[in-house]
Amino acid sequence: MAAELCRLLQLSARGDDGAFELLYRRVAGPVYAEALRMLRSRAHAEEVTQEVLLEVWRTAAAYRPERGSVLTWVLTMAHHRAVDRVRAAQASAERDHRAGCREQVPSEPPEEQAVRALDGQRVRSALARLSTAQREALVLAYYGGYTQREIAHRLGLPLGTVKTRIRDGLLRLRAAITTVGDRPSARAVPRGAVPLRAAGVRR
Repeated sequence: MAAELCRLLQLSARGDDGAFELLYRRVAGPVYAEALRMLRSRAHAEEVTQEVLLEVWRTAAAYRPERGSVLTWVLTMAHHRAVDRVRAAQASAERDHRAGCREQVPSEPPEEQAVRALDGQRVRSALARLSTAQREALVLAYYGGYTQREIAHRLGLPLGTVKTRIRDGLLRLRAAITTVGDRPSARAVPRGAVPLRAAGVRR
């Protein structure tokens, strides 16, 4: 199947509409499943699927077999698109919450509830102080909707390593937030701080 997808993609890059139609049928299902798993919305998953397949059509010539299979390449696009949707939805939800238009029902551990409930500006400032690995794990877990086991699979890491990064990241985040909150004279957002919705996996 991998060789067939590669052949279809190469033909699509040359403008072969028939080959792209076959490629579309082969990969649309996995792309939709990936988007639905992350977004938990059929409408958003359908939109992401269309966006990804349009991107495949436009950038087919950029594919390099030595970097992975066609399906992996396409699913990576789907993952990035879905993450963007998750971040946009999170930002919108935070705006609604601040405006008093949305009530949240806590359903997570108290420590995580405390992190979410703290002032957004302090969280953004504190998040920028974490290591890239810790920030990556936290964003995937709490804003990407991944379980710890799924994060381990995605990043190719042992489950214990992922658990440690999330635990240590939460502890450092809480400590950093406390530090920021105890210094009223300091700037609310340090120079170079990473906005919460923009923090994530560095590619």
